[in-house]
Formats: sequence, C-alpha cells, structure tokens
Amino acid sequence: MAPTDETAEVDQQASPLDTTPPGRPRSGDDAGQARMPRWLPRAMVLALSLVAVFQLGNWAFHQLIGLLLNVLIAFFLALAIEPAVSWMASKGLRRGFATFLVFFGVLIAAAGFVTLLGSMLAGQIIRMIEGFPEYLDSVISWINTTFHTELKRVDIQEGLLRSDWLQRYVQNSATGVLDVSTQVLGGLFRLLTIALFSFYFAADGPRLRRALCSVLPPARQAEVLRAWEIAVDKTGGYLYSRGLMALISGIAHYILLEYLGVNYAPVLAVWVGLVSQFIPTIGTYLAGALPMLIAFTVNPWYALWVLVFVVIYQQFENYVLQPKLTAKTVDVHPAVAFGSVIAGTALLGAVGALIAIPAVATLQAFLGAYVRRYDVTDDPRVHGHHKRTPGNILARVRRLLEPKREPERTLEPEPENGS
Repeated sequence: MAPTDETAEVDQQASPLDTTPPGRPRSGDDAGQARMPRWLPRAMVLALSLVAVFQLGNWAFHQLIGLLLNVLIAFFLALAIEPAVSWMASKGLRRGFATFLVFFGVLIAAAGFVTLLGSMLAGQIIRMIEGFPEYLDSVISWINTTFHTELKRVDIQEGLLRSDWLQRYVQNSATGVLDVSTQVLGGLFRLLTIALFSFYFAADGPRLRRALCSVLPPARQAEVLRAWEIAVDKTGGYLYSRGLMALISGIAHYILLEYLGVNYAPVLAVWVGLVSQFIPTIGTYLAGALPMLIAFTVNPWYALWVLVFVVIYQQFENYVLQPKLTAKTVDVHPAVAFGSVIAGTALLGAVGALIAIPAVATLQAFLGAYVRRYDVTDDPRVHGHHKRTPGNILARVRRLLEPKREPERTLEPEPENGS
C-alpha cells in the first residue's frame, strides 16, 4: 500500500527525540557557493607571511640604522683617501700599509689639534676661576655704591652654599655623569667602527670592485667602474679643496689674531679653518664665535675687529676663492650645494649634511655623462638681453608726451534749394 500524505506527516511527528528529518539535498549551485575556494587559504598564508616579513625587515632596519650610517660614512671616507692610497701603492708600497700610513697621519693631526684645543680651553677656564673672586668683589662694590647696600662676599657665598637649588643642581650633575660617560664611550665606539670599515674599504678597494663586478654582465661592469671612478674623483676633490681652503683661512685668521695679541692664536686659527670648511651652512658662525670670545677677554674692541674680519673674509671666500678652487673638483652651483645640504640634513641629520655635496657632485657628473648637450644659439635673449629696435624707446616717449589731437570734422556742403 503506498503511503499517503497523511501517513508521511504522522511519521514526521513521530520521529524519536524530536529530531528533525534530513532536509532535501542541496543543488549543485548551492554547494559551490558554500564551499571555500582552494586558493583562499594559500592567499591568506601568503599575505600573513608578507606582513610578517615586512614587520621583521622594518624592525631590523631600525635596529641597524646606526650601523648603516657608520658604513655610509666609512665608504665616503674611503673614497676620499683613495687617491692618496693609490698613489702610495703605485710607488711600490703595499696597499694595506699605505692605508695605515694615511690613517696614522690623520690620527696624529687630530690628536694634536684636540690636545692643543683642550689645553687652550683648560687654561681659559682656570683663568676664569682664578679671577672670579675679583670679579665678584667688583660687582658687589658696584651694587653697594649704586643702591646703598651693605653686601659682603662671605654672606653671598654662605647663602649660595646653603641654597636648595645648588644642592639639587649638584645631585642632578652627579647622576648625569653616568649618562655623559655612556655617550662618550658610545661616540668612541662609533669612531672606531667608522675607522675600521673605512680602512677595509680603502685597503681592499680593488678586491671589493672585483667582487662587485663578478656578479654583473660586462656592460654593467663598465658603468659601475665609471661611477666608482667619478665618486672617487669628486669625493677626493671635495676633501682636498676644502682642506686647501681651510689652510688659507687658518693662515689669514692666524695673522689677524697674532697681530691683535690674542692668546692661542695658532689653535684658534686651526679651529676656524677646519670648522668653517667642514661643517656646512653654520660652520662659519661656529668657527668665528670662539676667537671672538677669546678676543673679548683681551679687549672688547678686538672682538669687533674679529667679527668684521670674519664677515669680510667669508665674502672673499664665497665669491673669489671657492669658485676657483672647486671649479675643477666639485663643480656644484652654490644654490644646488645649499639645497643638497638642507636635504641631506633632513634625511640623515649631520651625516647627511657632511656627505651631501660630494654625493650630489658624483650624481651630477654621472648623469652628465649620459645627457646629450647641444650648442646654444648666439641669441641675446640667452644672456638676458632683449632685442630692441633703434629709436624704439624714443618713439614711445615722444608718443606719450605729445598731446592727444581730436580728429578734424569735414563740413558737408549744404543742399541747394529746389534740388
């Protein structure tokens, strides 16, 4: 007997444990929509892996940015001393020993300069400390005479020693000694790292170029070697031109300071020469501040003379000396140099300011080798002159000065009567 609709409904109601019967099977389209695509898990794993690799690379870059900057500085220093090392190597010296001699000479010069500068500053500080009681007595005497007070140096000293702010200052200074020593040790370690990398780059320069060219095709090898040679020429030329200008500046300021009778004239002259040439933009002002301060202790008018001389010499250097010395070495327009220093400072700080000019000079020379140039037509407008026809200006002035004339009216003949 075939089941009817009523019996089917009864069987559904009588199902055990109130379980619902299985529904009707889904069609093929519904099953395809509910099933996860096979490529989706792989895409999710790949996306998560890329995000993890990016985060790991970003973290590693921020951890190693200090080392990368040190390597960059060392590379430019190696390019700067490359001509001297190559010249010594051509004379028969081993390249490693020639690099050692260059570094030893630089180290001796830097140590002598720091020693002389430190002795000068120490002498000035000792002189200021020894003369402080006399200066304090003169200030107290002026205050008592002007304001009719009865101040004494002993009372002021006791008040200062018992003050709370002095005790807090001493405590903060004691805790800051550890931070200063940590920074000094960090600076020394950074200098050692830069010197070690630059020594290896300079001593193993040919091996480094050979290793770099071994992974490039022959056409690319020629371009890399050409770029390397341009970088060596521009960086070395920048360093040597700056060194020559530092020597000239030091001699000029030494003559002035010696003529004025300022103490430590040789050390101050070396300070002015090095700081004004190797610290971009603000180096001139930092270099002139210390000689002005020392000259002020001798005679306030001497400080004014030093300021005037610094300003005049800076103009002479910018418009006469620097263009002639850097025309064949760096050949960078002053506006481009100034902009490159600002850009380098914004990107890498003080390191970018130091390497900005040789980097831009290298890039300019490398691009100039691939840019085609044409002869410029002999047109006056190229030099900023406009073509003017003779008598054009006089004609305009005459036309402006002449009064305006009204147009003459022509009288028409009157019609005859009876016409």
